[in-house]
Amino acid sequence: MDGGYNLPAKVQAMPCLSVTQFSSNHMKTKAKPSYRQGDVLLIATEQSTDGLKVRTTKGRVILAHGEATGHHHSFPRSKASDYSDAGGGLVVKVKPGSSLEHQEHTAIPIPPGIYLGIRQREYTPEAIRNVAD
Repeated sequence: MDGGYNLPAKVQAMPCLSVTQFSSNHMKTKAKPSYRQGDVLLIATEQSTDGLKVRTTKGRVILAHGEATGHHHSFPRSKASDYSDAGGGLVVKVKPGSSLEHQEHTAIPIPPGIYLGIRQREYTPEAIRNVAD
């Protein structure tokens, strides 16, 4: 190859998509709805809650506690249920008329459905840790 690059034959022979092929394939992929409030991300999923362990039975459905202020991202118990999946991840079943609430953020209306709850993390040289909100 020109320019002094010596790529392995395996890499040189890899097929590439043309722009038309990429665009055509990309257009067929439908993004799942997602909602972010501070350091909490909800991503719609088609996962069922059947067989999952119920996390909270009283009070609010809390997705994340604030580390410094004691505030929390949550739903009223009457509007959502939370579960742990096999890996310990958070799954939230949201009922109609629900809003994700936090004392320092605007409430976000969330359409009914099942969502994966993800806490934003950050990298530092010392450790990977949850973002303090």
